[in-house]
Amino acid sequence: MPRPKCPREIIEPPEVTWFKPTGIPMRDLEEVVLTFDEIEAMRLADAEGLYQEQVAEQMKVSRPTVGRILSSARQKVAEALVQGKAIRIEGGTVLIRGRQTGGRCRGRGQGRRRQGGCPAGGSDVSSPKNKKEV
Repeated sequence: MPRPKCPREIIEPPEVTWFKPTGIPMRDLEEVVLTFDEIEAMRLADAEGLYQEQVAEQMKVSRPTVGRILSSARQKVAEALVQGKAIRIEGGTVLIRGRQTGGRCRGRGQGRRRQGGCPAGGSDVSSPKNKKEV
């Protein structure tokens, strides 16, 4: 059984949660899903120009983990751009910086309610209901 994911620290969930090619109705598009931690890693590394070590410090994960997150995110964005797919941004095991959350924790139990929240202090914000709790 794989080890449970540690929550990745983000500043806040993005306000925009969909991107799509213009002129094509959503019902006709396939989509790729980017998680909040993938967006945060791309924001820090690509938009702000931080090194992976600096991104790792801010997100409270290891540098190799940042590399894997960035690789996954960039592959999904490239797939969406090249194949004309919509991008949906949601979910992931994240801890929103400066907010105390006692929600749900991914990992062992896969989202079941735990007394006192995630042992590592994270919150699963994978659904709109949970997003509002955060």
